[in-house]
Amino acid sequence: KKCNNEIDLAAAENGGAVPLASDMFFGHRHNLIMPGLAQDMSDGWETQRRRGPGHDWCIVKLGTKGTITRVEIDTSHFKGNYPESCSLEGGVSTSGDLDAIEWNELLPDSKLQAHKLHTFSAELVDLGAVTHVRFNIFPYGGVSRLRLYGRIA
Repeated sequence: KKCNNEIDLAAAENGGAVPLASDMFFGHRHNLIMPGLAQDMSDGWETQRRRGPGHDWCIVKLGTKGTITRVEIDTSHFKGNYPESCSLEGGVSTSGDLDAIEWNELLPDSKLQAHKLHTFSAELVDLGAVTHVRFNIFPYGGVSRLRLYGRIA
């Protein structure tokens, strides 16, 4: 019997944290990794409308080093204010210095839809074990939950 030891490496209840985000205008970054489904928009992470160039992002510290095999991005409750697309990058930090992380593409730029649970697995690049993930949203918007499922290293 094959055992799938896949857990949500980013989940707050598994020790995950969101130490940094570019913007938290309407919703706190930590909402992304909270248990359960978001109750409404205020229970997700939402950034302010961007007037200039660039995009918004947040960094997720995994509860433990692991290999990500499946990603869920939930835009539930966000209908006119969800990001057009997103991407994920993974990296390793042994010191905790976020500026020293060498980021590598985990999920290429992927279209998002309003009020929908998006699941990605075949699209993921196998980076091996990582400690941190940078979640990029283009250009801005709101996401209810981010789940980074995988196996502990």
